[in-house]
Amino acid sequence: MTIPERLGAFYLGKEYDLKAGQLKDAVVMYDARDLTTHAICVGMTGSGKTGLCLGLLEEAAIDKVPAIMIDPKGDITNLLLTFPDLRPEDFRPWVNVDDARRKDMTVEEYAAKQAETWAKGLADWGQGPERIRLLKESADFVIYTPGSDSGIPVSILSSFAAPKLSWDDEQEALRERISGTVSALLGLVGIEADPVRSREHILLANILEYYWRQGQDVDLAKLITAIQNPPVRQLGVFDVDTFYPQKDRFALAMMLNNIIAAPSFAAWIQGVPLDIDHILYGGDGRPNMSIFYIAHLTDAERMFFVTLLLESLITWMRAQPGTTSLRALLYMDEVFGYFPPLGEPPSKRPLLTLLKQARAFGLGVMLTTQNPADLDYKGLTNAGTWFIGKLQAERDKARLLDGLEGVTASAGGGLNRQQIDQLISGLGNRVFLLHNVNQKGPIIFQTRWAMSYLRGPLTRSQVRELMAPLRPQILGSGKAQPAAAGAPPAAAAAPAVSAVSAAAAPPTLPPDVPQIFLPAQRSAQQAVRELEDRLQVSLEVKERTLRYVPRVLGLATMHFLDAKRNVDERRDVQVLAEPPSGAGLVRWDQAELLSLDERDLMDQPEADARFDEVPASVNSAKKLSALASDLQDHLYRSQTYTLLYNPVLKLYAEPGEDARAFKIRCQQAAREQRDAEVDKLAAKYESQIAKLEERLQRETLELEKDRATHTSRKQQEMLNVGDTVLGMFLGQRRRATSVLSSASQKRQMTEKAKLEIQESEQLIAQLQKQIADLQKEMETAAAEIEARWTAATEQVEEVLVRPRKTDVKVHRVALAWTPFWELAVVDRSGQQRNEVVRAV
Repeated sequence: MTIPERLGAFYLGKEYDLKAGQLKDAVVMYDARDLTTHAICVGMTGSGKTGLCLGLLEEAAIDKVPAIMIDPKGDITNLLLTFPDLRPEDFRPWVNVDDARRKDMTVEEYAAKQAETWAKGLADWGQGPERIRLLKESADFVIYTPGSDSGIPVSILSSFAAPKLSWDDEQEALRERISGTVSALLGLVGIEADPVRSREHILLANILEYYWRQGQDVDLAKLITAIQNPPVRQLGVFDVDTFYPQKDRFALAMMLNNIIAAPSFAAWIQGVPLDIDHILYGGDGRPNMSIFYIAHLTDAERMFFVTLLLESLITWMRAQPGTTSLRALLYMDEVFGYFPPLGEPPSKRPLLTLLKQARAFGLGVMLTTQNPADLDYKGLTNAGTWFIGKLQAERDKARLLDGLEGVTASAGGGLNRQQIDQLISGLGNRVFLLHNVNQKGPIIFQTRWAMSYLRGPLTRSQVRELMAPLRPQILGSGKAQPAAAGAPPAAAAAPAVSAVSAAAAPPTLPPDVPQIFLPAQRSAQQAVRELEDRLQVSLEVKERTLRYVPRVLGLATMHFLDAKRNVDERRDVQVLAEPPSGAGLVRWDQAELLSLDERDLMDQPEADARFDEVPASVNSAKKLSALASDLQDHLYRSQTYTLLYNPVLKLYAEPGEDARAFKIRCQQAAREQRDAEVDKLAAKYESQIAKLEERLQRETLELEKDRATHTSRKQQEMLNVGDTVLGMFLGQRRRATSVLSSASQKRQMTEKAKLEIQESEQLIAQLQKQIADLQKEMETAAAEIEARWTAATEQVEEVLVRPRKTDVKVHRVALAWTPFWELAVVDRSGQQRNEVVRAV
């Protein structure tokens, strides 16, 4: 069997004949874009639901669609158990020892049996080692463990950070996020808060809105302090002390403080931030399959984290441009308790928001459950795809049919309840009913063999083992972040300063000489640590002195303008150079670019500092002012605005967009172009194939008629032969002669019918070959489209936008007192040395 790989189509299995109890030839390919109308998967334990969903997630990874997967039980972690070589030793560390014992086998024997089973199962479904390698190469797989360091820990602090959304444009969305965040936090301390009636909820929501409106991030410590001393003094018509007395507020603050005081809470504020963009895509722009393993959490902790995750996802979603292609996928392995028909847990509202709005942004949502009675079917009217597996009880089937009937009615369609009921009743293991609003009718299919080894839930120690190689890379590899579009070139290294004597007071200069004191951003202790790292030796500090060295600081603004490329950017530039010696010029080409906030520049030195002499070349206002023209000319010639450009997609990077973000945008644009081109390709070939299949169907019917005619002619011929023999035997010559003539005619008619059969068979074979050739031609063309658009994402160029000289404005050239730490140190050998380390 050969898999008909198709772009944007997920290979889920093959159609299944329930009456005959056997597979059909038709392969089930699910259009990835149908996931933007969301999907629900329902099935009892043992129905094959996990295998189906893992198979779908594997297909998403192969299609480079990033996914966030919420895994309450630990089953989805099996996605990382993929072994291209299918060797027993690959399976050995992951097989379930208890399963081996129940089979009366050693672990090694059981591992060998599992490897053999997986190799055969994959081969039966047209999959082999090369497809497993394709899966592993297409995306990165990461297991996050909130509240634990078993996998990649997650810090929740970013969930209380002010979202980068406009209050003028997104006020309703921001208040929804505040409401969900507050509900989740109160749920963590056991308070089921009504957003309208609960004074705890109202107070916390007002505090968060106050800080977020000012762009201020909030952590739990700041929130607890604000509860006791609220920044808002009036809630409704009452002052805050009347609405919520201080004594009661203190009790609430203590409840929240107990959370952060617990030693276990440290795991919640360590690790990677809950940044959806970086969870969906790696540092190089590769898609991530991100699994959030929450099996170890309590119910309250699960609800708290899931709500924060969903709210963060909604905020990310609203910042994306619209698309009809599948951009990303949210998968929740067991939605029981998070989306109930009754009650309003904190997770329900963000799930409803996603189901209603995510389609426009290309975000698909897939929810699964083994408890059909616990779904809010009214909220699932936007779910266009239903995967229904074997159910445990008749009441589960009845509840599902009631809900599905309501869903299809709300969507403007109809449901043949009796037909669906009969189909569901006949389902077996790994056999599912696919109800898709984008298809004409329901499909019964058997799921393909999963490439991932389905060994069951992983433990935290096993998760730790899987994530050990990735932890250093994800939690801090020390790699530099890519530069944003338009970023200036890297600064030159700071010039060295020798250890010389310096005065205790600044030299006397004319009052019109502009002087600036750069801030000492690096403390003496930090300077010593830097020195120790550089020299690779432990040092004892005997004396430390802050010393100011004269430099020349130029402050300028550059305007980069290019209407064609939509560039209209201003850049503030700070250039620090050494003063010229004698009558020479300042070497601006050897100057250093600084990135200080101008508000940090001081007009007075630090206390107890010493000062170098000021060279004569920069000791007057006139001499400093004369340097401005040279600085303007230098900046005009040397500074450029670097803009990333993809010539194939005709995309330019947006202001502030780094290489990673631009690559991700290019990938999405290429996916949209690919999907559109594949649609045209499919329409072209499917039309031709449909015509040939129609002819094939007619010829097949004609062949059946020809065969029936041939059989009938042969029977008549045999009867005529019998009549001839009988006539001759009875001596009826004339009758025998007549019968022989008739037999000859019958024989000719039989031969003609036989020729017609052969002609039909030949024509059918030709049609089948033409159909197969067209399908192969379509697959080849589709592969070429995939390769071309994949390559297009890598074709990124740098376009340099240069300023006009009139757009370079030098505001100021000043004498800049630059702080250095002069350190007298002794190493372990007793050797004393004097070192100078810059403090800015």
